[in-house]
Amino acid sequence: MTAAQETLTLRPRIDAQVPGAAMILSAGLGRRMRPLTATRPKPLIQVRGRPLIDYTLDSLARSGVQRAVINTHYLADQVEAHVGRRRADIEIRLSDERAELLETGGGTKKALDLLDADPFLVTNSDNILVDGPTDSISLLAQRWNPEEMDALLLLVPLMRAHGYAGRGDFRLDRAGRITRRSGQRIAPFVYSGTQIVKRSVFENTPDGKFSFNLIFDRLLEKGRLFGLAHQGDWYHVGTPEAVQATERLLSDE
Repeated sequence: MTAAQETLTLRPRIDAQVPGAAMILSAGLGRRMRPLTATRPKPLIQVRGRPLIDYTLDSLARSGVQRAVINTHYLADQVEAHVGRRRADIEIRLSDERAELLETGGGTKKALDLLDADPFLVTNSDNILVDGPTDSISLLAQRWNPEEMDALLLLVPLMRAHGYAGRGDFRLDRAGRITRRSGQRIAPFVYSGTQIVKRSVFENTPDGKFSFNLIFDRLLEKGRLFGLAHQGDWYHVGTPEAVQATERLLSDE
C-alpha cells in the first residue's frame, strides 16, 4: 500500500453521517451472570442503578441513531416491557427469537427487514462504552469508507478493556486493516461488539444460527474488514463480579 492510499483510509470523511439504525444484540441466556439472571434477563441487570441496555440506548440516541432493533429470547417479556417504557428519543423495534436463539450473525440477519438501513450499526447490550473526546459512533461514521470496507469494527486497546480476561482479538495496522490473533500470542485490541456493517455481508450466509465470526473470516480473506481504535474506556459486564468492579471504576471517573 502506498502512503497516499494509507492516508486516504485514515482521513475522516467530512460528509460522514451516523447510520440511521442499529442492531442491539441482547438475546443471550446470561449463564455466566447467574444468579443475577435467574429472574431477569442480562440486558436488565443494573449497573449503578441503571439497566445495561439503557447505557447502549442512551449512547445510540446521543449519536443521532434514529432506530434500534433489539432481539429478545430469554425472559423476552421483561425486555419488551422495559424498552416500551422508554422516552421517545429513539424508535425501538423488537426482533423475536423466542423460538430459537440465532447467535450474533443469525439474529442480525433475521432482523434485516426491521433495520431497513444500509449500512447499519451492530452493538451489544452487555458492554458500556465511555467515549473519549468524540463519541465512538460518530468516529466510526467518520472513518467509514464503503468503497474499501464492508465492515468497520470498534476495537478497544487491551489495557482499557475492563472486565475482559482474554488475550485480545485483533491486530490493527496504520491503514486500519486488521488481522486475527494467532495461537497463544496476545493481540493488542479487543473487539468491542460495536461495528458498522453493510447488508451485503449477509448474502450466502446460513439460515438459522451462526456467528458474526463467519462473516469476519470471509471479509478478512477479501481485505474488506477494518478496525478503528476506541479512544475511551470499555467495560465488559459479563459476571456478577464484573458488575461490582464496573461500578467502582465508573465511580472514579
